[in-house]
Amino acid sequence: MAFRIVSLNTGGGRLHAPLMRYLSGCGADLLCLQEMVHTPEARAEWLTYRGHGPDLPQRANLHREIAALLPRHLAWFAPAARGPLHDGDRLVRSQFGLSTFLDDRHAVLAEALDFVHGAFSPHGWGDHPRPRNVHCIRLMDGSDGDVLTVCHLHGLRDEGGKGDTPARVAQAHALVALIRRVWRPGEKLVVCGDLNLLPDSSSFAILGGLGLVDLVTARGFTDTRTSLYAGSVRFADYMLVTPEVKIANFDVVAEPEVSDHRALLLDIA
Repeated sequence: MAFRIVSLNTGGGRLHAPLMRYLSGCGADLLCLQEMVHTPEARAEWLTYRGHGPDLPQRANLHREIAALLPRHLAWFAPAARGPLHDGDRLVRSQFGLSTFLDDRHAVLAEALDFVHGAFSPHGWGDHPRPRNVHCIRLMDGSDGDVLTVCHLHGLRDEGGKGDTPARVAQAHALVALIRRVWRPGEKLVVCGDLNLLPDSSSFAILGGLGLVDLVTARGFTDTRTSLYAGSVRFADYMLVTPEVKIANFDVVAEPEVSDHRALLLDIA
């Protein structure tokens, strides 16, 4: 199996031009993207999220644009919530969640999409911690028939920080249960995304019950954020694999900067 996975929190597409260049050229068989935006009612290309902090530009139909950029990839969009973005003074209902793009040379054998915290919020973003969902796909490599399961998520954000909370522990157990609905023990398994966890989180021990080990910390990386992020806690994104996954290359991509998060790139041999 020669298979490339890229996981990235896109930051709502705020660095749109470099992001699109990177995604078009990164050669990913599977893209696992978080903080994705889909706004069918949008008239403008850019909208604004107005929360408790500074206003944040959002690319109104980022999912649709990436799908057009990668016409040979199957595309999924999985919203966790629908809430208001602003087009000037006009409120626009926008969906926010996960996108998955798989090269259509590969066959989808099974999939699961569900929430690991809360439920879909159709009437606003809500308070933190907000609903969180996970997309898992079990696929067969189009070249050699090898089977791989990949699950990705955008983990709970808590305004108190990235430390352990009962909600995060419950999220980890729910994630394990969801993985077991798709993955077959003994087959390759990858779990990735912006997990919003510290490296010593008990969530990793819970996921370790499936044989998963994080590559970011195991390989000595100490920073998954870019220069656009001003915070001091530099861990957010992780890529976990079981021993069956034979690693040809793994990188926390420092350049180009396409978000306030670095992309995680895994080549499976």
